Amino acid sequence: MKIRYLMLHAYGMGGSIRTVVNQANAMAAAGHDVELVSLVRRRDTPQFTLDPRITVTTLVDQRAGRQPDSVARKAWRRVRGKIVPRGEFAADYFTERVEWAAMEYVSSLRDGVLVTTRPALNLISARRTPKSVIRVAQEHMNLSAYPDVIRREIARHYDRFDAITVLTRTNRLEYRRLLPSTPTVQIPNAVHRVDQEPSLQVNPVVVAAGRLVPQKGFDLLVKAFAQVVPEHPEWRLRIFGTGARERQLVGLVEQYGLGEHVSMPGRTDRLDRELANASVYALSSRFEGLPMVMIEAMTHALPVVAFDCPTGPGDVLTDGVDGVLVPPRDVDALAAALNRLIADRELRVRMGKAAVRTSRAYGPEQVMPLWEDLFAELAAGERIVDNFWSAR
Repeated sequence: MKIRYLMLHAYGMGGSIRTVVNQANAMAAAGHDVELVSLVRRRDTPQFTLDPRITVTTLVDQRAGRQPDSVARKAWRRVRGKIVPRGEFAADYFTERVEWAAMEYVSSLRDGVLVTTRPALNLISARRTPKSVIRVAQEHMNLSAYPDVIRREIARHYDRFDAITVLTRTNRLEYRRLLPSTPTVQIPNAVHRVDQEPSLQVNPVVVAAGRLVPQKGFDLLVKAFAQVVPEHPEWRLRIFGTGARERQLVGLVEQYGLGEHVSMPGRTDRLDRELANASVYALSSRFEGLPMVMIEAMTHALPVVAFDCPTGPGDVLTDGVDGVLVPPRDVDALAAALNRLIADRELRVRMGKAAVRTSRAYGPEQVMPLWEDLFAELAAGERIVDNFWSAR
C-alpha cells in the first residue's frame, strides 16, 4: 500500500514530528511503500532516525532562507483567507509560496493514502486532494485548544475526510459532536519503546521536558518549585527543551532565587538516560494533545505530577495510582503534590511500578497495528467501526 505522510517540517524537532516519524518507520517495516513529505525544509538532516526504505520529499527548501512571496505578506494574509486561517498555530509558515506548494502537491495525487498531520495541512487536503485518494486527517491537539476560526473551518471542511484520527477519548467525543457523520477514530501515539531502564528513586531530581513556549506552562512549574525548595532544598528541577520563552524562564528562575535548584540544559539526545536518573516527572501544560514525553517518563517507572489540563493527562493517568492530577494552572496544588511525592519514596516506587503498567498500552506493538487495520479497512471500503480505544 502507498502511504504518504505530509508534515510541516519533517526535519524539525518536537513530539508530533517524532510520533509521525515513528508511524512512518513502522509502516515501512511492515512492507508498505512509505513517503514522508516535508512542506518546508530548514535543516540538512532529519532530527529523528528514518527507515532507509522511506522516500523523503521536500516541497519548499528554505535552507538558504525564506524566499520572498510575489505579493506583500500582509496582502497575502488579507486576500487569501484561502485555506490556512491566521489562527492556525503554524500560520507564519504559510506564505503564499508555501501554501501554493502544498495545494499543488495534494492536487497532483491520484491514489494511495494521504495522512495530513496538522489543521493547516488537513484543511488543504480536505479542499484540494482528489477523492480517488484515501484522505486521513491526523489531529495531535484537542479541538477546544484551537481558536474559534480554526474550529469553524474544521466544522466546515473535515466532513470530506475518509477518517479523522485523534489521540484521546475526550478528543474523539469533541469531534463526534462536531462532525457526527464523519468516521473519527481514536489511536494514541506510541512511545518508541516500553522496555526502558527504570528509575531507582535515589536521585533528588524532578524532570520536565518540552518546547519552551507558553503552552507547556514551565513558568507555572518554576513558581511551584519555588515552594518545594524551602521544604526540600536538596532537590533539583531540570527542564529540557528550547524555545522562544527561554529568556523569560531564565529571568523567572533568577527572580525566585532558584539558580542552584533549577536548570535548563536545553535539548538533549539522551532524554531516556535523564528520565532514568530522575525520581518524579512534572507536567505543567496549560493544554495538551497526548503528552508523549510524560508517557515515556512512565516507561522509566517515574510517577507523574500533572495539571489535569485539557486534554491528555487525565486520559492517561489514574489519580493516586500512577500519578497525581491537580487542578489546571493551580500552582499551589502542583507544589503540594510535588512535596507529597518528594517526601515519600515508598509512594514514588509504588506509583512508578503502576506507571510502567499503564505505559505498556502505548507501546509500538500495541499501537501500530491499529494504523494498519485502519488503512486496510479504508482501502477495502469497509465501514469504520464506531468504538473507543482504551488503555485500561
